[in-house]
Amino acid sequence: MKSLPSHQLYKACVLKDLPFKSTRQLEPLAEIVGQNRAQEAVRFALAMPHGGYNVYAVGINGLGKRTMMLRYLEHHKDTNLKSHDWCYVADFEEPRVPKLLKLPAGQGTQLKRDMEKLMSRLVKVIPQTFDSDGFLERAEKLKSDYTALQDGELEKVAKQAKRQKVSLTISTPGGYRLVAMSGDEAHTAESFKALTDAQREKFEEIVNNLEKRLRRALRKLADWEQEYADKLQALNQETLEGVTGHQIDELKERYKDLPEVAGFIEAVRKDLSENLEIFLDDDDEQAMIAYASLDKKMPRRYLVNLLVHQKTKEIPVEVEDNPTYHNLFGYVENVTYKGTVFTDFSLIRPGSLHRANGGYLLMDATKVLEQPFAWDALKRALQSHCIQINSLERELTLSGTISIEPEPVPLDVKIVLFGDRETWMLLQEYDPEFSELFRVTADFEDEMYRNDDSQLAYAKFIASLVVEKKLLHCTHKAVARVIEQSARMAEHQNRLSLHAADIANLLRESDYWARQAEAKQIQDVHVERALVSARYRNSRIRDHFYDSIRDGTTLVTTSGSCVGQVNALSVLSTGGFEFGLSNRITASSYYGDGDVIDIERDVKLGGSIHSKGVMILTSWLASRFAVDDPMHLSASLTFEQNYGEVDGDSASLAELCALVSSISQLPVRQDLAITGSINQFGEVQPIGGVNEKIEGFFTTCQLKGGLSGNQGIIMPASNVQNLMLDSEVVAAVKAGDFHVYAVSHVEEAVAMLMGTPAGTPDSKGRYPKGTVFGIIQQRFEKMREHERQEHSRDENKDPSIH
Repeated sequence: MKSLPSHQLYKACVLKDLPFKSTRQLEPLAEIVGQNRAQEAVRFALAMPHGGYNVYAVGINGLGKRTMMLRYLEHHKDTNLKSHDWCYVADFEEPRVPKLLKLPAGQGTQLKRDMEKLMSRLVKVIPQTFDSDGFLERAEKLKSDYTALQDGELEKVAKQAKRQKVSLTISTPGGYRLVAMSGDEAHTAESFKALTDAQREKFEEIVNNLEKRLRRALRKLADWEQEYADKLQALNQETLEGVTGHQIDELKERYKDLPEVAGFIEAVRKDLSENLEIFLDDDDEQAMIAYASLDKKMPRRYLVNLLVHQKTKEIPVEVEDNPTYHNLFGYVENVTYKGTVFTDFSLIRPGSLHRANGGYLLMDATKVLEQPFAWDALKRALQSHCIQINSLERELTLSGTISIEPEPVPLDVKIVLFGDRETWMLLQEYDPEFSELFRVTADFEDEMYRNDDSQLAYAKFIASLVVEKKLLHCTHKAVARVIEQSARMAEHQNRLSLHAADIANLLRESDYWARQAEAKQIQDVHVERALVSARYRNSRIRDHFYDSIRDGTTLVTTSGSCVGQVNALSVLSTGGFEFGLSNRITASSYYGDGDVIDIERDVKLGGSIHSKGVMILTSWLASRFAVDDPMHLSASLTFEQNYGEVDGDSASLAELCALVSSISQLPVRQDLAITGSINQFGEVQPIGGVNEKIEGFFTTCQLKGGLSGNQGIIMPASNVQNLMLDSEVVAAVKAGDFHVYAVSHVEEAVAMLMGTPAGTPDSKGRYPKGTVFGIIQQRFEKMREHERQEHSRDENKDPSIH
């Protein structure tokens, strides 16, 4: 077989296909490249006016889901959506249930400013007005008039009592007493007892009559006192109206198009007259409590708590990185004063849903699901179309302190969740409400096809990253090198990786090395330096394995030949860095019942896919050599020096070749390594990590004495399109020092490894003598003949054996 030519091992980016000299000449992309399907899903979801059309963006981290969404919303906002300002104000009739005001965007700030301006003016003007000579004179006249009426009525009762030798005295504040007199002195208990019965009865009758008269007088006094209070209240209201009326009227006129706001301003007018003492109380302690309490003595009861402020004609786009219950739905703060906890409407704080109301809220699905109560509360809010601010403590406990219960905020928002496919599938399976609330799935691509047009689009994508991250511009050679690295990340010559985070990191590191070299642009050498530097930083574990190969601790042979021993290839991953290693697979065969023992499986070091591969090769072996007669040969397979779990079927071709060598006793070339999966028909199937595997064996050959010119690897022909090998390997192949062979069937691999044709059966299923399969067939026939002879000998000894 001929090895693959060097041009098939690496698909370079042709510079003439990039019609620019620098990314400075390119127009940066406004959107993420290669995500047309996801963009269409987002466009559809955000344009749907009905509820439930929220978006779940599916894809691994680093694909640029959030960046794409933010860019899309920046350029494609739904003009039908309207943002509003939301305010909480005091409900003077029900203080525990603050009222919610909805205002057009931008007017909430104006209302807050207007009310603060009004209150700051009233705090100064009201005390001055009620301390003026004019008001005090009118109030004093009302009081003197009431006092005169009170004194006159009581004087009448006192004179009438005096004429009948009874004195009217004040016994308690607001209470009066009638006492019988003896001359100028009041009767004592002894003197009153000394009177005759007729005299005592007469005094009692007089007192009873006077008490009735006094009660009538006191009723008059109560009526006059109420009348005085009403007149004083009217005076206060008249005075207050004179100070505040025109200002409140101006405010009402300003907000006449907003009935709820106008109603609040009118309620303020009414409450001002009923709670005038708020502005007249000079007690410092009461003033301090006023700023922390819920009672009426609170200057800020008339102010506005601007919960959410939106700019005019801007649709809110909110990104919540920490979607806790309180961060999503808001909360009510508390203030402690002298050991007492207070709260009021002005301490209500908004959440992300409030700020995103009328627009879009972007969150990570896993973070929402991790937070207690957040997911269920979010579903309730989306279903009820309102945001209820509830204390999380009340959700967690059966009892709770007295607090306020704000009116719920009407909710109109589009939610975008970012998450992986596993989380999406779990939600679909176990949460029946999920599919009703998130009806649109934006499925992000991992890769895009590589052609001339897509390479140019990718170059524009690189230009947009350069501009966005404020990096040095890239030359067209640097862009070509990044595109080639993207194809390697995608593990396909005709695909490009859409993992934007990795490309952005590569550009940042290339920019660093370009600035270190004081270059004005990022060149291909700087990109290469960034790749080499990253590989060196992450390769400590790899180098540890390579040291064990160099010093002979790990047994690997890259020259000569050996029976039942094959160099297989594997890929190890250490935190995002993958590298290839050579693994020795050995097989031994012996007389038995035809079973192939997988040692890795029996000791529970083999994964299910690996075990499946061994079963397939056992099936293939039986279909070739045990169609009509049993196969009286057993074998065992193992990965030598393996102390961890093995999974995957990419070693099944190597295991089969080791088994064939053991059965045929034909030696296997040790200067070749092999990788590939097989099916029951002997076809070689593609595997993953082909670049790392080839490079791993290439390095192993260098460590074991250098390249001999005969060394190489055998790989599936279907993996040729995945080759994007390191430049050192490509150069060695080009110089004839290393070889890469592609096979499609088991027979090709067997012939390459053993230097002998595998053999093709004739019409009777016989393989030619001298071929690998012919040798195996002859060995099986000898074993069957031996089995028949043994059985015949046993029958002759004991005729009862049938």
